[in-house]
Amino acid sequence: MNCQDLMLGRRPALKAFSLILMLSIFLSLNLSAQTLISGTVKDGKGHPVRGASVSLKGSYDGGVSDSLGKFGFRTSEKGLFTIAVTNIGYNPVEQAVTISGTPITLNIVLKEQLNELKAVTITAGSFTAGDAKRGAVLSSIDVATTAGSNADITAALKTLPGAQQVGEQEGLFVRGGAGYEAKQYIDGTLVNNPYFTSVPDIAQRGRFSPFLFKGTVFSTGGYSALYGQALSSVVLLESIDLPERSEVDASISPLLVGGGTQQLAKNKRSSWGMSYSYVNTQLYFDAVKQVPDYFKIPQFHNADANFRIKTKSGGMIKYYTTFSYSELGLRRQDVDSLNRKDAFALTNHNWYNNLSWREYFNNGWRMDLGASYSTNLDEFGQQVQNANNQDLSFDSSIYWMNFKNFGVRSRQDLSQLKAVFDKRLGGISSIRFGGEYWYAYNTQLYKDTSIHVPYSGNTLKLIDNYSAVFAESDIFLTNELAAKLGLRFENSSLISRADLAPRVSLAYKTGPVSQISMAYGIFYQKPEVSQLYYTTNVGFTKATHYIVNYQKMSKDQIFRIEAYYKKYEDLIKTVPVSYYYSTYDNSGSGYAKGIELFWRDKKSIRDFDYWISYSYLDTKRNYLNYTEQLMPNFAATHTASIVMKRFFTKIKCGLNLTYSYATGRPYYNFMLDSSSKFSLADRGKTRDFNSLNFSAEWVPSAGNPKAKTFLVLFASVSNVLGYNSVYGYNYSFSGQYKMPITPPANRFYFIGCFLSWGVDRSQDAINNNL
Repeated sequence: MNCQDLMLGRRPALKAFSLILMLSIFLSLNLSAQTLISGTVKDGKGHPVRGASVSLKGSYDGGVSDSLGKFGFRTSEKGLFTIAVTNIGYNPVEQAVTISGTPITLNIVLKEQLNELKAVTITAGSFTAGDAKRGAVLSSIDVATTAGSNADITAALKTLPGAQQVGEQEGLFVRGGAGYEAKQYIDGTLVNNPYFTSVPDIAQRGRFSPFLFKGTVFSTGGYSALYGQALSSVVLLESIDLPERSEVDASISPLLVGGGTQQLAKNKRSSWGMSYSYVNTQLYFDAVKQVPDYFKIPQFHNADANFRIKTKSGGMIKYYTTFSYSELGLRRQDVDSLNRKDAFALTNHNWYNNLSWREYFNNGWRMDLGASYSTNLDEFGQQVQNANNQDLSFDSSIYWMNFKNFGVRSRQDLSQLKAVFDKRLGGISSIRFGGEYWYAYNTQLYKDTSIHVPYSGNTLKLIDNYSAVFAESDIFLTNELAAKLGLRFENSSLISRADLAPRVSLAYKTGPVSQISMAYGIFYQKPEVSQLYYTTNVGFTKATHYIVNYQKMSKDQIFRIEAYYKKYEDLIKTVPVSYYYSTYDNSGSGYAKGIELFWRDKKSIRDFDYWISYSYLDTKRNYLNYTEQLMPNFAATHTASIVMKRFFTKIKCGLNLTYSYATGRPYYNFMLDSSSKFSLADRGKTRDFNSLNFSAEWVPSAGNPKAKTFLVLFASVSNVLGYNSVYGYNYSFSGQYKMPITPPANRFYFIGCFLSWGVDRSQDAINNNL
């Protein structure tokens, strides 16, 4: 083989080699003509951001950051261009670059987008209950199925930190505050008479069913500037919107019968409803002996109605009205005599109305308008009787016995208007402002029943034009840091006083499910009407709140610890003018401080839900007829509750237990001496409070898609172990004898059947316990 043959055989290989060499030279020249753009993408805390898209606007060149936040790509473009960096959950960033062939290194910082689902929530002093997407602690079903609550909102809230276990008076006693220092609001307006009228030494339940509301906020302090006239606490109730569907329901038990309906329009944009219930305790008192001798069996008539209209822009107009009539009469042993009795009788009429309108406008505006009117008429009195239940009267020499024979006709009317305007600012920050006006009309007529004459004399009358303006902002600096700044101005024509109340709250997110919150605020409240009948030459009472808390909350677990300090100023003090008459001033003061714990767990034990709350309270106040700063008689140093719930799906039955404990409360006997000054004649502490409560529900229709009638059977026992509670003592006029204040009966039993047609309420009970 000659050279020519060899060259001819290698020619294909030489051609391939030439092509590869030319391609390499081309690529080399092309790469040398491209510019390398590289760098890192991090968040505001210096953490790498993975998956960020980095692109050169106006070209197809770009890249994606890796797990270390690094990115890199080449471009053949030349000149002035813009680098765009985007990633879900972060604000986009653009940066100008000049491409000239020299490698470019960029360090990009992305700021996290403000997002309502991810943003920190200010929780200092506030428990939220309902269907809110964040912060839910108790739902309406929780309230109804908490053993011992018997579907009373206040009784269920007493299992949360901050609330005292007070059994002889209605109301919420929060963090060293009296019951009248906690107020309830429905759809933004104050409820003047949220409880049935007081009966001496027997706590009354609330007037409203938990199923009227889709959300409940229990603020134990540091609440929003939108609300006022509550020295210690507010309970904010938001009524439900449109029902899921039309329904009819009925209830029956030895204590009550009732029925109602909710009708949803075919276009699902409006609804109306009404209900009625009648309570009569005759059968129950025949079966369960009561300590008082009821000469007039308690009975209650309750009726309500509502309508709701959804507006075109997604707003809602809601109206709710309720009317109730009740009467009762009871006798107790007279504390000054072993052979006499005190007969107390009460008749109450109450009518409450609430109209609200929420509307959404363009550019992030929202409007909330509210109006309410309520009137409450109480006719009550007391008469001393002998052993044969015959009325007794006394001559003027026994003046203190004549004070026990009296009759009172008292009326309280309250009309309100309120407007709140909310504007969404950049991101999720917002500002809201508005005002409210209250017209309060109160009258009281007193008669001395010992002289057996009709109501006569001058009617005491109080009229107050109360007004307030307020502004508040929610400022989200990042998803981790937020502030709420508020200011409220209040004026009362009755006492001729005006005050300015600042409110500040901060929250910082320490982790994905944990945060720290702080709150500060000044809160004012008018003296009680019963005190203003004696004098209007007084001012607002005042409390300053300082709160800090830590909360860690996941879907099925909540841990919360909170510390607080409250300073009371200008509290009402009783000022004796003579042995028979007293007036009031603002010389009282006090403080309250403590720490509280809350833990709820629906995760650790399958199909088992429980929560534990604990409160430590150190409080003293010098108010009313107190002779010095003393721990008030409604306060306990240690309070704790354990609530447990379990639903057994196989047998369609739920079991609930609640155990509540509180250390003994102080009691005092203050007496006027000969110089018309109060002295502390006796003091002590009651035994510790213990109560184990049980309830159960059976829902046989649960899980049956063909069921047309939905049934829930419910039973409960309060104070299962029959612990003998003592809430305090009543003293004789001489101070030599005292009588314990105890519940009407050691245990309370309830059994009832609840039926509904249209909506399966039984599933709510199951979901609540899973």
